[in-house]
Amino acid sequence: MPETRPTPLIAGVDEAGRGPLAGPVVCAAVILPEGFSALDQLDDSKKLSEKRRTALAAIIRAEARVGVGIAEPVEIDRLNVLHATMAAMVRAVQGLGVQPHEILIDGNRVPPGLTAPARAIVGGDGSEACIGAASIIAKTLRDQILIEAENRFTGYGLAGHKGYPSPSHKAALEKLGAAPIHRLSYAPVQQARQARGLWSNT
Repeated sequence: MPETRPTPLIAGVDEAGRGPLAGPVVCAAVILPEGFSALDQLDDSKKLSEKRRTALAAIIRAEARVGVGIAEPVEIDRLNVLHATMAAMVRAVQGLGVQPHEILIDGNRVPPGLTAPARAIVGGDGSEACIGAASIIAKTLRDQILIEAENRFTGYGLAGHKGYPSPSHKAALEKLGAAPIHRLSYAPVQQARQARGLWSNT
């Protein structure tokens, strides 16, 4: 009888939220099972409608192994967004609860500290199903965090722009100043604070 080898565990990793002025960077790691039911529907989360992303995220969480890592604004300010994102990616992989055989990461950098072979793939969220799944989890979770933050930090419109530097967000910063959810090291936030006489970025 031929020997049957276990299917390699391939983890896809992606992030959401490096560019916004507010909220965390959210990273996700996903290992898809054999026979994943929505394989042909996966894609870069930015190419999917919010409704489709939400539906797919529920399927991914139900069928796949998912890990999440979060870098809060204070860590982003302390380390810079690149290093904070790399740290959150490692946390996401650790959150899988199993050791993957290989890790595929969207982008052009492999974070230090991973305990399995890893390679970066530019545009991987559109070419590798497991990375596309990770991008969907990261995007939907981050959006939900910002929607919920609207109730704690009113007046900024976080549920609409999700922390990105939209004109309405910048106008609210100028009017209200920065909230604890903002990244104080980002230039538009610093400019708004300086305009209000707050010169420190801490």
